[in-house]
Amino acid sequence: MQAAQMEGSNNDNNSNKQKVLPKVKELFKNQRKESEGSVESPSLEFEYGDTDSITAELSELYSYTEEPEFALNRDCFEEDFRTQVKDKRWIELDISDQKAYVMRLLDALEVTNRDKRLKVSRAILYLVQGVFGECDCELDVLYWSRHNTFLLYEMGTFTALLELLSMEIDNNQACSSAVRKPAISLADSTELRVLLNNMYLMVETIRLETEDEKTEWRSVRETFRTELSTQVYNGEPFALLLFTMVTKFCSMNAPHFPMKKVLLLLWKTLLFTLGGFEDLQAMKVKTRETLCLPPLPENSIKVVRSMRAASPPASAMELMEQQQQQQRRGRSSRKPLVKQDSLDTYNERDPFKNDEARDDEEDNDDADSGIEGEVGPLDRDVIIQPPPPPPPLRPPSERVSFPRGLPWAPKVREKDIEHFLETSRNKFIGFTLGNDIDTLVGLPRPIHESVKTLKQHKYISIAEVQIKKEDELQQCPMTLGEEVEESPIEILYQGMLSNLSQYVIALLKLLLAAAPTSKAKTDSINILADVLPEEMPITVLQSMKLGIDVNRHKEIIVKAISGLLLLLLKHFKLNHIYQFEYVSQHLVFANCIPLILKFFNQNIMSYISAKNSVCFLDFPHCVVHELPELTAESLEAGDNNQFCWRNLFSCINLLRILNKLTKWKHSRTMMLVVFKSAPILKRSLKVKQAIMQLYVLKLLKIQTKYLGRQWRKSNMKTMSAIYQKVRHRLNDDWAYGNDIDARPWDFQAEECALRESIEKFNSRRYDKNQNTDFTPVDNCLQSVLGQRMELPEDFHFSYEMWLEREVFSQPIQWEELLQTE
Repeated sequence: MQAAQMEGSNNDNNSNKQKVLPKVKELFKNQRKESEGSVESPSLEFEYGDTDSITAELSELYSYTEEPEFALNRDCFEEDFRTQVKDKRWIELDISDQKAYVMRLLDALEVTNRDKRLKVSRAILYLVQGVFGECDCELDVLYWSRHNTFLLYEMGTFTALLELLSMEIDNNQACSSAVRKPAISLADSTELRVLLNNMYLMVETIRLETEDEKTEWRSVRETFRTELSTQVYNGEPFALLLFTMVTKFCSMNAPHFPMKKVLLLLWKTLLFTLGGFEDLQAMKVKTRETLCLPPLPENSIKVVRSMRAASPPASAMELMEQQQQQQRRGRSSRKPLVKQDSLDTYNERDPFKNDEARDDEEDNDDADSGIEGEVGPLDRDVIIQPPPPPPPLRPPSERVSFPRGLPWAPKVREKDIEHFLETSRNKFIGFTLGNDIDTLVGLPRPIHESVKTLKQHKYISIAEVQIKKEDELQQCPMTLGEEVEESPIEILYQGMLSNLSQYVIALLKLLLAAAPTSKAKTDSINILADVLPEEMPITVLQSMKLGIDVNRHKEIIVKAISGLLLLLLKHFKLNHIYQFEYVSQHLVFANCIPLILKFFNQNIMSYISAKNSVCFLDFPHCVVHELPELTAESLEAGDNNQFCWRNLFSCINLLRILNKLTKWKHSRTMMLVVFKSAPILKRSLKVKQAIMQLYVLKLLKIQTKYLGRQWRKSNMKTMSAIYQKVRHRLNDDWAYGNDIDARPWDFQAEECALRESIEKFNSRRYDKNQNTDFTPVDNCLQSVLGQRMELPEDFHFSYEMWLEREVFSQPIQWEELLQTE
């Protein structure tokens, strides 16, 4: 009876398994289809550059809430234009008539009536926007916008707008009323928004070079660049005025400032005056030639653009097949030592460990945080008795495709050669020779070959030359002189130096408020002042549109801040390493590293593929074409792009900033380890874009040796990707973690030593009251007595009293004066 019952239960179990297994297989098939649709997508066709297309950059200036103001600008222009020209349109006027009308507009800007000035500003804005009411297509709008912008600048419009902007910034009445308001809307910043729109469009349009532009426009562009980068207002660059607006907004003294427009204008001003990535590369090459350094081994921009993305995470079905193969391999050959296959079995587990240890390993490894995935604990019960594996899709010999050559030439610092020789001399000779890297007496032949190879790949950076020169200047301040070139970045640094910490903190506050992972707090700053309408939406459709607008608004703020921070860091580093270190240290002290990690601690795939845009509401499409009826379906559809350009651009910029802050800084690298950045960064590798993956792999590489042997063993595919894509340092043991206990983590000591060097540099170069001990002394009696002294006006009335009190009544010790020390 019991045997019959057991046989019946076994039959029931077998039948249940036969019913369950097809469902499980179907589940894995569906999961595989989903993964192929989401993760296994083709590489993102993203071209990284200074900015997006001109139409995208212009459209991001306006929020969708500002749409009615396009028609208002047109009405203000036509109302004024018809009083001057009766029977012609603007595009039909010749250049002399257009200049005459612009002069009249500029005269009207100087009236005292605030409302009249606003109408004239709107009329100018309509011209800068391309007189879209007289155009038939978007190309015509862009053509006339460019034509009108150069015309307006040549007539002095930007200077007039700058004066009005400074008046609005200093308008204490508007600031005080905005502070008292419980809710701030678009209406509180109307004048500022019109002025900033005008200035942004002028900067962005003149900044862009085209092949078919007029020759005189090139000289206009250089004049405008020089004007913005030098003493354009109160003896300061234009960017400093915008930085002042940012700090004033973040200190809650001017909550009505349209911060998105300010940040966009600040970013484009820096990009225009300082130069973009291509300009930086050219300046770097030129600087190395000036310093008599060898040329760069490759063009980093071209190398990065030619890279291909790594494979995305494996799907569940592939992982199941991989585990089946591993289990069969573990049953067939139980050897005491197993040699790891080259690169074909990533993330392979030790078949001899017991199940408890294996479960512990899988619990420690993040399930969805890397290039490779994991099968969950619930799936292992199904995998115990799997169906027969399908035939392989490709022969085993094709599982790994090795690159023909690594993309980067390896580099070695002189400090690395010195360390290598010091270790070798201590081992073979018993003493060292300091910084001598040429004497190889007593060392074996293999060491000679190693030193020769290291010297072949020796790389001297511009920063090393600048640090060495600064040390010499500190030692010999009188005999060695320095000529500082008054370049745009140098002028900007001098202006930012006194308030640099305020600027950095303000930018990071805005970045935190705009990050999608940030939660709304009562004490946080309100960055939605220039997107919220006066009357809040009352229908579901209006609420959907406003929600899209708010998300788009935050994304644009992140894009602008990440772009301008990266631009500043790169230009400061090229100009002088201690300028870069000063800004970097302020960023680190203001918690920039955990802020960026918090930004990436989200579903990064969803952020990059976000659809927070409505194509037919973007400028210039919305002013040329007739708008369709707004529906929930059209709002949800978004655009047809595979990804959101600005979000991917922001992610790459933030990763590059994080790289610059932590490169060659042991204490900051340990901050990445302490904040557990590895699983956060590994999740970002799911984005199949080569440039983004490169900077994620760089951040993982610098902390790999501190993550432990088990992490490296469980993430072999990530280690292989680092080897293939990141530049090699020949004697860097990043993959092994040797001698990591020899370097204790002393954050305060490292940062204080760096801060001391920075303060010495700033004091020597920028302190006007410096070197009082080295000021030349005038030893000529006649010269000293002949100097004119500034005396108070009433001094001659009390001169005799002063002479009696300070001279005659004071006993003079002549003996002490004659004594020599």
